[in-house]
Amino acid sequence: MEWRSIMERETLFKRTGFAGSLDVYIEVMLQKIKEQVGEKKVLCALSGGVDSSVCAALVHKAVGDQLICMFVNTGLMREGEPELVNEIFGEQFHMKLISIDASDRFFDKLEGVEDPERKRKIIGEEFIRVFEDESKKLGKIDYLAQGTIYPDIIESESDKGVVKSHHNVGGLPEEFDFELVEPLKWLYKDEVREIGEALGLPREQVWRQPFPGPGLGVRVVGAITREKVEMVRKSDAIFREEIKKAGLEQSIWQYFTVCPGCKSVGVVDGRRTYEQAIVLRAVLSSDAMQASIAELPYSLLNKITLRIIDEVDGVNRVMYDITPKPPATIEWE
Repeated sequence: MEWRSIMERETLFKRTGFAGSLDVYIEVMLQKIKEQVGEKKVLCALSGGVDSSVCAALVHKAVGDQLICMFVNTGLMREGEPELVNEIFGEQFHMKLISIDASDRFFDKLEGVEDPERKRKIIGEEFIRVFEDESKKLGKIDYLAQGTIYPDIIESESDKGVVKSHHNVGGLPEEFDFELVEPLKWLYKDEVREIGEALGLPREQVWRQPFPGPGLGVRVVGAITREKVEMVRKSDAIFREEIKKAGLEQSIWQYFTVCPGCKSVGVVDGRRTYEQAIVLRAVLSSDAMQASIAELPYSLLNKITLRIIDEVDGVNRVMYDITPKPPATIEWE
């Protein structure tokens, strides 16, 4: 069974009373998953982000050990991501979990690619190919569960043209060996978080920062290199740490760093430098369809800036992006 339109989404919400009866709504989705999957196996693509985590918890509740979770380390993950995935899903939820380090494979495919749409499609296609290759070792698997949510579909399939392909929507190859299970595809992010809490996921996991499917690959503007990815990974960790220390992590919808790929002249210890810039981005939203700028205190911005310049090799300038959505998207690519 599949919801095929906005009207179906609204009809389902009215019928199940999402706002007042979350348990009933979850039961409807569990039944849909059971009807679709039957007795067959399901492979779930875990990224460590909110959407894939809630998707995994929901599918696991529906079909139990028929679910096999797979975490593919693309080399484009946030700091500490692989360890967190193993802790929550392997140790706490006792799901069948397979971790694959495919970072070399992804960097090879992305070498020299500058266009953001090509990057997204390469990442999406390679993601599926890794799953196909690894699933062959597990025997026959018919279904692939993904944490696609409604804003992903809107941006990938807008009637005014593609805004950006999401690696689990427009980034998918035309042919692959799985039937998709996408139980969150008509939900907004705030609804996904509510479901995650109802399913018993740790609050810190449910309220994690939204993280794009292509990972840090779309937070490095232009061609991806390991050095630029590491700059973003380290600066992002600093940004998140300082936001948490300031007690703002629950009040800001999304905050992250970007390497725009431009160099600038600086001076360190009396010597000229010519190094990369890092952009800070922090926005307020409820559903990712529109976003306003988080007005961070200058003292906090100054502290974050000094730490990034001091602790991240190859960076000599930090900027703060104050563009709302629209006209900009939340992510740079």
